[in-house]
Amino acid sequence: MNDIIVGIDQITYSADDLNACRAFFTDWGLSLTEDSPSRLVFQTLNGCRVVVCPQSVDLPPAIEAGPTLREVVWGVSSDAMLAALAARLAPAPGYVSGPDGVACIDPNGMAIRFQRTRRQAVELECGAMNTWASKPRVNRASPIYDRATPIDIGHVVFFVNDVNATARFYTEHCGFVLSDSYPQRGVFLRCDASGGHHDLFLLQPPQARAGLNHVAFTVRDIHEVFGGGLHMARCGWDTQLGPGRHPVSSAYFWYFKNPAGGLIEYYADEDQLDERWLPREFEPGPTVFAEWAIDGGLDGNTRRQKNADSAPGRFLTDRRD
Repeated sequence: MNDIIVGIDQITYSADDLNACRAFFTDWGLSLTEDSPSRLVFQTLNGCRVVVCPQSVDLPPAIEAGPTLREVVWGVSSDAMLAALAARLAPAPGYVSGPDGVACIDPNGMAIRFQRTRRQAVELECGAMNTWASKPRVNRASPIYDRATPIDIGHVVFFVNDVNATARFYTEHCGFVLSDSYPQRGVFLRCDASGGHHDLFLLQPPQARAGLNHVAFTVRDIHEVFGGGLHMARCGWDTQLGPGRHPVSSAYFWYFKNPAGGLIEYYADEDQLDERWLPREFEPGPTVFAEWAIDGGLDGNTRRQKNADSAPGRFLTDRRD
């Protein structure tokens, strides 16, 4: 592996209700590895960690009031990469270098840290998609998931006060690469030239402010997006939007409201890019954000849009005579 930033290793929330967060992230499909009055620690399949602490715990300053993210930890592939980042970030506010890695505050006020990655390789069987041109799935049905088991913390999205200044910090000092943009409004950044469409999305709303929009978790395939979303609906958690599909990254998504702050997303099938990719510019709009989406989600029991009448017959396609 080259000297690169490989992705998000850990996120830390501060929240008001640890009991609700414990139930939520367990239903989300994460493994609970530590449970104490001062913090909860959850883990994805590849070893990424989600830490949830009470508001009373001493953490880096919050960028907004209420439950929210307090720190994003990025994993790097080598000590050489960590040393290079230490040199680049030394002038940044809040700079600290020590056994836990290299830390500072980004221009939006968010605490970030870089450490040797704790991610582990994961091999999983995923649902193959048959198309007209390619039919890799022969004599096998596509999988159906009763719930999701997230593999990875895929990306994080922040509202920012100054999208250009914040983007320059991540590209010039941290080495992130521009994937696509909403000029003067939003930038999609990936950690390395080769990788998924974005690891970080910075969005400057019309009334500029700092805040958390959402954290996204990678699952195997579109079927697990549906399986995870339906399970969360059965557990009583509220959908914000989804399922749906993003045109910009091609990913399928399902967003839920998160008691630890902001929104949370299952997603799969995002575009993979390399150094040959030419960044595109988009005008913000509903059809750019979602090719299609279901407002309010699907009911976990009927599999129909939430609050829609159930079909009276044995099958959803039965006539309603």
